[in-house]
Amino acid sequence: MANAKLLPVLLSFLILPFSALALTQDFCVADLSHGDTPAGYPCKAHVGAGDFYYHGLAAAGNTTNLIKAAVTPAFVGQFPGVNGLGISAARLDIAVGGVVPLHTHPAASELLFVTQGTILAGFISSSSNTVYTKTLYKGDVMVFPQGLLHYQYNGGASPAVALVAFGGPNPGLQITDFALFANNLPSAVVEKVTFLDDAQVKKLKSVLGGTG
Repeated sequence: MANAKLLPVLLSFLILPFSALALTQDFCVADLSHGDTPAGYPCKAHVGAGDFYYHGLAAAGNTTNLIKAAVTPAFVGQFPGVNGLGISAARLDIAVGGVVPLHTHPAASELLFVTQGTILAGFISSSSNTVYTKTLYKGDVMVFPQGLLHYQYNGGASPAVALVAFGGPNPGLQITDFALFANNLPSAVVEKVTFLDDAQVKKLKSVLGGTG
């Protein structure tokens, strides 16, 4: 009972520093000359209007690659103005037949807004492995909860483009296929954890540049 009574008090002390920062500081443009920390980048001493502006999403990404897709980020590393604001953005270009393979964003939820073409998108719940999938057209929006496996695929007849918003300045990214087959994780281990045979594992490692 005593521990239960102490919990709100402890939580108030944890929240206080963040509340104080929000009340005393309108923004904290990242000073990228210093390293990132768990609390974000330190604040830049002198800021201007240009720190709150980013033109990098205007141009299409290069989809001439294995997955026929490109993500152009506007995360804190490219757009220092989002530091501490709990947001960031990206542009997604997917050529016909292109795919963003199963992946996760450990540090943010994602909102996808289709501006051109057709995208088949979906995510998988963590508790029951239920698949939630939808074909998205121009003007459609879909949300992907933080940390859940999700994908986007262009099964249409023309290139697809989407704008993406994230609930964090640096959402992180881990693509499942690359995590398994694009590194030096021993093939024998990969076989055990994926139920694939040796030939399949070696083929995927060869395609994705893995060793072992």
